[in-house]
Amino acid sequence: MLQVTDLRAGYGAIEVLKGISLRVDEGEIVTLIGANGAGKTSTLMTICGLVLARGGDMVFEGKSLRGLPAHEIVQRGLVQSPEGRKIFPRLTVQENLEMGAFTRRDPAGVATDRERMFALFPILAERRAQPGGTLSGGEQQMLAVARALMARPRLLLLDEPSLGLAPLVVARIFAVIKQLNADGVTILLVEQNARMALKLAHRGYVLETGAITLHDKASALLANPSIQAAYLGE
Repeated sequence: MLQVTDLRAGYGAIEVLKGISLRVDEGEIVTLIGANGAGKTSTLMTICGLVLARGGDMVFEGKSLRGLPAHEIVQRGLVQSPEGRKIFPRLTVQENLEMGAFTRRDPAGVATDRERMFALFPILAERRAQPGGTLSGGEQQMLAVARALMARPRLLLLDEPSLGLAPLVVARIFAVIKQLNADGVTILLVEQNARMALKLAHRGYVLETGAITLHDKASALLANPSIQAAYLGE
């Protein structure tokens, strides 16, 4: 579904991504793990068109994304739920969801999907008229994921969905990710909780200072002593 080849990107004179290559097959959950500053978020931002690629290519469903504006990438079915949630704090929960469907032109389908999001996240239904900025961190994360889903992604990029959340909320978020995948959504997951990410994913990539250093089945990475020492606290 997604093939990234020799991707290079950076900020100013600093090269952050130094020729990374990865793939995501339809129906998979693939996770990208690494230390802070390794380039995980920059990878997602470049795939989404928010950071300009300086080299290499990103091919989604057989067509290159290189040079496309971000909204066209969304329209093609590749959507990100960003690190830090980045909801619209002054808009209501319902308005935030509708912003996720901004590129769509099927009002009936948008209304149906909005109610589906309220069924998936019942707390959002209770808060639908509240400004997004008044929600708890966990509720804002649910809203960020639901907003991304309103674009009807075929490939969903999730950036640090558990960051700063209580364990019970993290468990709920990961249960939703598993359900979304079972429902047919392909997922590329960046997650600081490497253990939970690898338990959920089919395959994983390890990113160190802008380069992929290891790729394997998630179960194999969980059992790898070097990964255990570096990322799993063992």
